[in-house]
Amino acid sequence: MNDPIVVSQEPILLVGGAHGDNAQLLSLLDEVSTVVAADSGADWVRAVGRLPDALIGDLDSVSEATREAMPSGAVHWIAEQDSTDFDKAIRSISAPLIVGIGFLGGQVDHLLSAMTVLSRYPDRAIVLVGRKDVVAHLPTRIDLPLQRGTRVSLYPMRPVCGTSKGLHWPIDGLTLSPDKRVGTSNKADGPVSLKIEGPGLLIILPVSERRGLQQSLMRAGGLWPAL
Repeated sequence: MNDPIVVSQEPILLVGGAHGDNAQLLSLLDEVSTVVAADSGADWVRAVGRLPDALIGDLDSVSEATREAMPSGAVHWIAEQDSTDFDKAIRSISAPLIVGIGFLGGQVDHLLSAMTVLSRYPDRAIVLVGRKDVVAHLPTRIDLPLQRGTRVSLYPMRPVCGTSKGLHWPIDGLTLSPDKRVGTSNKADGPVSLKIEGPGLLIILPVSERRGLQQSLMRAGGLWPAL
């Protein structure tokens, strides 16, 4: 990882440009002390009455009014065009957990690029929050306190195997792959435990499971080495 721009010993909220539910954003803002915006995500934060502590990106979409409102030294321009603003922000943050909002809505190509970035940083604990879903990259092992019937989708970004307890349709003995077998629309029979044999597997849960997923991810440890 590059020398970080933002360092925190507590979870950080990262806000992207796919503006969504203001009430959802305000709720997340109440949970953290540090807020980072990826480019035009700063406009969304400002629209609900707050300014981010840092603005990171190539700054090609944030409004001039928001840039001028930012404190001196809080705007960090990363000019290169070979990565997304989400990627630029992730590699510029050091924190035990990054909760991202404003990355799952909007354009489909932006959503897909966010999934790619998640798979690119298996060494980071990141939870992306949407209106209906939360998404995270699975560590080597995780225990999830799910209720029976909870939707659990596993989406591989590369071929990957693992074992499960508590899934209605176990993944033991299967190779999940983006061009062959995926694990969408599974469900929990109760609490779920997953052991994964390599990086690249994303989990998608209902947004109601966000806090439980965040807590489980932080407790899990066993993150993968940086790629």
